[in-house]
Amino acid sequence: MSDASRRAGALDPKLLEILVCPLTKSTLEWRPETQELISRSAKLAYPVRDGIPIMLPDEARSIADED
Repeated sequence: MSDASRRAGALDPKLLEILVCPLTKSTLEWRPETQELISRSAKLAYPVRDGIPIMLPDEARSIADED
C-alpha cells in the first residue's frame, strides 16, 4: 500500500480479512474517519497509526456508549 493511500484513510483489504479482535476473535469493522478498527462484540475501537493496527486491548478505546 502506498503512502498516499494510507493518508487517504485506506486499509489493506487483505489485512482486514485476517485481523480479528484479540479478546473475542470476532471480525473487525474499518472506520476510516477515525482511523480505527471496531470490535462490536468487545465494544472496543483499536487505533491504526501510520497504517499499523495497534491490536492491544490497553490501547483500545471503549465504544460502549456509542450506537
